[in-house]
Amino acid sequence: MNSAKPARRSIAARIALPAGLALAGLGSLAATSAAQAQSGKASWYASGHRTASGERFNPNGLTAAHRSLPFGTMVRVTNQANGRSVVVRINDRGPFAHGRIIDLARGAGKAIGMDGVARVAVAVVD
Repeated sequence: MNSAKPARRSIAARIALPAGLALAGLGSLAATSAAQAQSGKASWYASGHRTASGERFNPNGLTAAHRSLPFGTMVRVTNQANGRSVVVRINDRGPFAHGRIIDLARGAGKAIGMDGVARVAVAVVD
């Protein structure tokens, strides 16, 4: 007599969702993976007292603002004009300027040779 029940798969494994949708309580299934590799315009900023995560903003730090990635996520930002890259930690929300995908703290912008706005590639670091 075999009374072993088949292994239950999570509801997320049984339901296919369109990109960017999430099930309540399970977090985003596709939004994070879609945000793991992006390219577009980036800017840098140097003002502010507190970030959206609650920590004090350090304009010379290696941090960034992103619209959807979780706080604490490490991402590699590569300046596509010169190939220089830097790994930054997401600790704020933004950018709020149309057409930009990430805002870097001034220190991170300097590290990749940004002067104002630059075209960058953003990839989540494991």
